[in-house]
This record gives sequence, structure tokens and C-alpha cells, in this order.
Amino acid sequence: MILAGLSVAQLVGILGAASALVTVLYLLKLRRRTVAVPFSKLWEKVLRDKQASSLLSRLKRILSLLLQLALITLLGFAIGDPRAAATLSKGRHLVVLVDASASMQATDVGPSRLLAAKDEVKKIIRGLGGADRMLVAQMDAAVTPLGPMSSDTSELDRAVDAIKATDARADFPRALRFAMDTLRGLGALDSLAKPEIVVVSDGRLGDAVDASGSVHIDNDVTFTYLPVGTSARNVGITEFSVRRYPLDKSRYEVMLEVTNTGPEEQDVELSLYGDATLVDLTKLRLKPGEKLPRFYPNLSGARRSLEAKIQPLEGTRDDLPADNHAYALLPSLRRAKVLVVTPGNTYLEAALLLDEYLDVTLISPKDYADNAGPAVGSSDVVIFDGATPLSPPRANAIYIDPRGPGSPVQSGGELKTPGFDKIDRKHPIVRWTALGDVNIARGHKLVPEPGDKVVGASEQGPILIVGQRSGFKFVAMGFDVRDSDLPLRVAWPLLLLNSINYFTDEDAQYISGYLTGEVWRVPVSPGAGQAVLKSPDGVELAIPVHEGRAVYLGQHAGFYELTAMDSRGRNHDTGQPVVFAANLLDAEESAIEPAKELVVGGRKAGTLAGFSIGMRREVWIYLLLAALVVTAIEWATYHRRITV
Repeated sequence: MILAGLSVAQLVGILGAASALVTVLYLLKLRRRTVAVPFSKLWEKVLRDKQASSLLSRLKRILSLLLQLALITLLGFAIGDPRAAATLSKGRHLVVLVDASASMQATDVGPSRLLAAKDEVKKIIRGLGGADRMLVAQMDAAVTPLGPMSSDTSELDRAVDAIKATDARADFPRALRFAMDTLRGLGALDSLAKPEIVVVSDGRLGDAVDASGSVHIDNDVTFTYLPVGTSARNVGITEFSVRRYPLDKSRYEVMLEVTNTGPEEQDVELSLYGDATLVDLTKLRLKPGEKLPRFYPNLSGARRSLEAKIQPLEGTRDDLPADNHAYALLPSLRRAKVLVVTPGNTYLEAALLLDEYLDVTLISPKDYADNAGPAVGSSDVVIFDGATPLSPPRANAIYIDPRGPGSPVQSGGELKTPGFDKIDRKHPIVRWTALGDVNIARGHKLVPEPGDKVVGASEQGPILIVGQRSGFKFVAMGFDVRDSDLPLRVAWPLLLLNSINYFTDEDAQYISGYLTGEVWRVPVSPGAGQAVLKSPDGVELAIPVHEGRAVYLGQHAGFYELTAMDSRGRNHDTGQPVVFAANLLDAEESAIEPAKELVVGGRKAGTLAGFSIGMRREVWIYLLLAALVVTAIEWATYHRRITV
């Protein structure tokens, strides 16, 4: 035992001076009072009794002196802060990574894996030594340190209490790199420091590999794993999406997938809700490990929101409720204003009639030249059918066989019998189309500019290009549709409607739901400086806007509301907030069987040791408690006239 506070010489000096002072006070002769009595003979017997008890009085005073000396000794040693020598030479520096991913919401250990993990971390805190220091970090799609490296147990307890479960997968490589960066250099600053990484998790973390490669844990860093969880029984929704039919936007179709990740057969009830109204109810039986896709075609009734829920039937058990609920939004229905500049094209006019949500206005090239400003200003899309304007319009546009100086792309020469030999099938304007066997009699080659995208091309050159000019999008086709058999195919109206949706939707590939654990880039109105996001639990927070999109790392499933704000913090949108959905939909995270061991880069994590719940090694705390006990004894004996 050595002193971490005062030196031995200082402590001896203080104790000696204080003890001498107390002893002198007790050795002072009592000053007696003179009392007049009527007859001294009456007090002789009393004085004889007092002399007989003088020895006992001295003993009482000595006991009181000893109590005071003990009190001074305890207080003195408390100031000296005595500690075991081992605690000063073998301090630990720990980074505790607590898994807060979706699988940690499993209820196989009550009340949940995460709460059980937090209890285990608090046991570690109570077993810390006086020289030990710890940092607690939450591990989910990001890694969040919840406090500094500290030995303050109350501060560490508050950090553990701040851990909240998320609906996302844990980014294990990022968490390990954070821990290594935190512990790096401690050996140089303190040669006696012992760095250690403790992972508290169910082990559903995947490989410790990211874009930078495999994570390597230094040999001088102790790596331990504290497993949580016992069961693997779970059925979850692992896929969920919805889309409207291109030619009938009042109807929609839903695709979802239910997966039994457990080792036993499970019976569940699957419910589908449209705008909070029950649309379908099905009972399913899933074999162990079975993935069951469900497809709902030709549905109607829901205008905005869809939800899917599964509920285990009686006699079955589902240990992870986080993946039992999925959300989706249908694209909003609004009438797009389309201005068609054409000398007359029945194929074009008929294709536009298929979508009842298009407000189509036909105008001749001459009338467009005379009234271009007012006509274009109120239109979402302008279609130029073989009539290229002298200057590009201030609107999104579709050019069919463009020619001349007003064309967004220049012509590179005539093409004979071109075809769609190359197609970018991932581009939204060619979704659900088959263009590979379209026959074209003649056309002309389009010359793209830097930044343009060639969606379709023949062996002779590009014939379908998309791009952007002066902030407005365009689609250019290098042939007249009447010189091909395209109007006789379903692909013709689909190509037109996809192109219009590409303009009117901020993201033509409509996202019915974002995935948790990813960075969301949600479109907002142009000019917005920031946005306010309202989470499913009603909490509002300000998020940044970059290049017209609100950027946020989402980790909770449900419906969100996004309101664009101007630079002064006022509502920038005149309409309703943007509503979108977020889902877990992660089959690997739904597989909740806990891992018995954890391996990183071929190194197996060890078992946590060296933390025992009991007396902390700061002995001064217990010396102060002993001083209080001595004070209480002195007070009690004084009032009972034992030591006086």
C-alpha cells in the first residue's frame, strides 16, 4: 500500500501535530467551581464515593482521547489517499463498444438484449480499479462515443444509460477503427497503460472488412468479447416495395418477402394495410430458413401509405419485434401539364391519352413561335414533335427527331436502319420496355455533350440521349417514330410516360421506402437552406441541405416528415411537408442467433476477466466512512455519559 496523495513525511507531520494538540487538550486540568454548602459533614460521604470512582473517570477520559485520535488518524490517511501499489502500476484503458443494432432489440433475454448488455457494462464499471479508465461508445450504423475516457463511475453510468436501440445494422469495422484510434499512443504516454477493446454484442456483426480493407487489431491491445443472447427464433419482413401501374396510376402492386431465420417451423399472420385500412390478411407457415415472397397485383383503394405487419400465432414465438413492421409510400398523384408542339401526330396524341393524370395541350409550331413564353411558363413538360425551337425552352423537354441550332444535341449525320443495339436498362426512361427489336427505317446520329447520358445507341451511333441544359432536363430521340414500328408496341407509351415521370418526379426511380443505416438524400424544394425532420417518435431536428437534398443518416424505421426551411428558419414550402418511409429490411440482421465467439483478422476475442464487483481501490472513501462511524460512536457515548 502506498500513498497517492500526500507524501509519508507530510502525513506524519500532520498526524503528529493534530494528535499532540488533542492530547494537550485532554491533559489540561479541569477548572472546578467553588460551591458554598451549609454543612461540610453532609458531603464527606459524597467526596469519598467520588475518590473511589476517580480511576474509572480517568479510564473514561482515556477512551474519549483514543476515539479522537482514531478520528484524526482516519482523516489524515484519507487525505493521503492510500492505494495498493498494483492499482497505480496496472491501470487499464478500455474502450467498450456496445452493440445497439436492430438484433439487440431481441427479447430472448429479458427485457431485451440491449438492456442485458447495459447491465453487463455497469458490472464492469463497478469492478474498475482506481487507475482504470473507460470510454463507452454506442455501435450501430455509426459509432458514437458517449463521453470521454474517464474513471468517474457516475459519469460512465450516465453514458451507459444514454445508449438507445436503433433499427440498423452495426458498422463493426468503423467501430473497431474508432477504438484503435482512441487507444493509439497511450503506450507512448504511459508505459504502464494497458489498452483493451471490449465488444458487448450478440455477435451478429459480420466480417470486420470495409472499403479500406480488413481491420487489424494491434498485438499490444487486449481484445475481448462479452456475448449476449440465447435464442435464434425470429420471423421478419425482409423485402417490401410498392409501385403504381404506369398506365393506371389509381392502381398499384405490392411485393414483400417474409423470412423465417430461426431453426423451427413458425406460424404467423401477415396483415397489409392501405391508409390504415386492412387490405389483406393471410396466415402463413414457414419452414426453418424459408424465404416466402408475396405478390399483390392490381390493388386499389390506398392513396398514400401502405404498411405490412406480421404477428406470431399462438404456440409460436418471435424474439425480434423490430422486423415485424414495414412501411411504404405511394407516389403522390398530381396532374402534370404537358405542352405538345406538333403539326399533327396521332401516335403521339393517343399515347398521351393513356394517362388520365396528364393535362395535355396541343399547339402548332407556328402558334408556339408566337406564344412560347406564356405557354411554356405553366407547363411541366414540352414535347417537340419534329419541330425544334430556335432557342431551348425554360422547361423540361422531349425532342422527337430534333434538328437545327435550337436542338440540345447536334446531329452527326443520317443513319440507315438504325436499331437499339445498346441500351442502358438501368435508366428510368426505359423501365419495363423492350426496345432491342424495334425496327427503324431511318434516323440521324446524336452527338452528346459532356455530362449527357446515352440511353440507347445503334452500332452507328447514339439515337436516345438524356441530359440537362440551363437547369432543365431533356430527352432527345434521333428518329421520327412514324419511320419505325415503335408506335405499334407497348414500349412507345411507356417510353413517353417514363420520360414525363423522369421530369416531374425529383427521382424518377421512385423510392417507396429508404433503408435504415444508410445516408438518406431526400429531395427538397430548390433554394431551401436547411430542413426540419420529424422522426416517427415525434422528435424534430434540423438537418443540412446539400445540392437540393436533405442529408441524414437514418437509423429508425417508420414514417418521416421533412419540411424545407429558408435561411431565416421560415417554412420554405407553400405545400405540405415531404413524407417518406424507412425500413429495416435486412435478412442478416433478422438472423438473431448469437455468436459464441468473435474473430477479427484471424484473431479470436478473449474472455473478459479482471473485473470483480466489490470494494473500489480508492481506500480514502472507506476511511471517510470509518471516520463517520467513529464520530457517531463518540456522539452516542457522550450523550450516554460513558466517555465523560
